[in-house]
Amino acid sequence: MPKLRILIVDDSVVVRRILTDALSAEPDLEVISAAHGRIALAKLVQVNPDLVTLDMEMPELDGLSTLKELRKTHPKLPVIMFSTLTERGGAATLDALAAGANDYVTKPSNVGSVGIAISRIKDELIPKIRALCGIQQPVVSDPAPPKRKPPLPIKRGAIEVVAIGVSTGGPNALSEMLPLLPRELPVPVVIVQHMPPLFTKLLADRLSAHCSIGVKECVAGMPLVAGEAVLAAGGSHMVVQKSGAQVVVGTNMEPPQNSCRPAVDVLFRSVASVFGASSLGVILTGMGNDGLRGCECIHDAGGQIIVQDEASSVVWGMPGFVARAGLAEKVLPLAEIAGEIVRRVNQFRQSPRIALHV
Repeated sequence: MPKLRILIVDDSVVVRRILTDALSAEPDLEVISAAHGRIALAKLVQVNPDLVTLDMEMPELDGLSTLKELRKTHPKLPVIMFSTLTERGGAATLDALAAGANDYVTKPSNVGSVGIAISRIKDELIPKIRALCGIQQPVVSDPAPPKRKPPLPIKRGAIEVVAIGVSTGGPNALSEMLPLLPRELPVPVVIVQHMPPLFTKLLADRLSAHCSIGVKECVAGMPLVAGEAVLAAGGSHMVVQKSGAQVVVGTNMEPPQNSCRPAVDVLFRSVASVFGASSLGVILTGMGNDGLRGCECIHDAGGQIIVQDEASSVVWGMPGFVARAGLAEKVLPLAEIAGEIVRRVNQFRQSPRIALHV
């Protein structure tokens, strides 16, 4: 197999060296580097890379400007942004994703510790490179659960909650799908998007500004409200739980699951426990298989599951695992998922029908 050619664009000599050392150690990766955006744009035709990593802050031409120029000539070339774990870095990352970046990785906070930095790159950047280049990888998951019994026949009633799990490509997928949900949606929405702290608050605020439904970052004890969405905060798991007559969101710092915190599986298991057959699980684009076990729980409780199709996904990992396990009732393009949510929420409901927001 020919090697994947990776173009690294970063003005820091130290970062370029760390990235080059980490990536070049992989037998299937070949590295070319550029000190800033203008050099990178000139090299695109010369080296014909399979993927580009872009630093956000560079002289001559910054990462966002470079990305916009690159997209004019290479609309399909995978691009991963290299951003700082700060509010400014989070805002710039969301701007870059909206401008056509495929994914992002946060820079190691201490590049002086080369061993730690290389370990972070191997754990976070390299799997994303391979996934975006279409290379299937072994999935590290939690131990298999005990053998499941066939679910008991359950009479379905009205959907009372929509739970969404998403990862790679998620901010753009949510930005396209959530604005189509109507303000009068009669159920709450809970969402896990794999993102670090700071980034999730910025994402929630951006989504809320463009959606008819409100979107808030999770705060422990926040009640679930019809027509509002709660986004799990980066760095902690989110669950739903009963509190008297209300259902509220809770948070915990239990170990990551599927290398993720927040994890979709954690949220979906709690949704199945609280809402049972009244749950609707939705899995959108993302790497890995987080959400598979949680979807099994929703399915076994009699709930419903829909997933995004491969053609419209940035990476068909999470939805693909659920679809191949036979848990999804529908596999749909992203553009059709909001309509399917509304249709299923309307089903069995006695109140007046709601229409898809346009």
